[in-house]
Amino acid sequence: MLKKAYLEISNLCNLHCSFCPGTRRESRMLSEEEFRLLAGKLRGQTEYLYFHLMGEPLLHPRLRELLEIAEDLGFRVMITTNGTLLRERGELLLASDAVHKVNLSLQSFEANEAGDLRDYVLCCADFAMIAAERGILCEFRLWNQGGLETRNREILSLLEERFPKPWSESRNGKKLAERVWLEPGERFDWPDLELDELRETGFCYGLRDQIGVLCDGTVVPCCLDHEGDIPLGNLFKQELDEILNSPRARAMYEGFSRRIVVEPLCRRCGYAKRFQK
Repeated sequence: MLKKAYLEISNLCNLHCSFCPGTRRESRMLSEEEFRLLAGKLRGQTEYLYFHLMGEPLLHPRLRELLEIAEDLGFRVMITTNGTLLRERGELLLASDAVHKVNLSLQSFEANEAGDLRDYVLCCADFAMIAAERGILCEFRLWNQGGLETRNREILSLLEERFPKPWSESRNGKKLAERVWLEPGERFDWPDLELDELRETGFCYGLRDQIGVLCDGTVVPCCLDHEGDIPLGNLFKQELDEILNSPRARAMYEGFSRRIVVEPLCRRCGYAKRFQK
């Protein structure tokens, strides 16, 4: 059983962050019927369903209905958002019994410089306070160390207004309050076939504890294959077991078991450096 599946409900986003590669794929949003079909095929394969791979999930006009479908199917939903639409869509998340955790990518502010940093951070913080009270986990992410952290001190100061110190240590960062965490992280290079190879040996959790499903149904090994460069099959047309037992998928899985990186895209993945520490 997989730990998580990334089901991309849309590849559209309202920001253009420099740390995000975006996608050249055709713009698309899943319909309710398509979502029900794909999520239904993931049922029993994973407990946690992430509503993104690329794209900003709060942009989806039928998000409420998709959350209801996910709840009916028994999933615990994970949302990763840039937080800029929380005033318009936050209550929708707070009202859903399916939402288990919301990740707030605060490093996204760099793509929203026309706005006000204080207003943005406090809006995200106020949402997290209410979400935590309702039993929803929240994580503030600052994955920008190594070049984009110039305003992190201001961001941390604003968070402290809502979550006074002391903050306790957690596994990946700081615990600010009950059900609220801060996770710092280094900026990383997304895998790209046009980059130089970084490694031939190593390990990855792709296909081992996660898969991704793009909004056209293409199954990919992990949440970083943003262009579908490793298409393993299509969940609209096939069952997941068939896809995961395909020769290409088995070769990847068995390669990582032997610490051999089979796929050219995986050899160019900057995120994988985290597994070498």
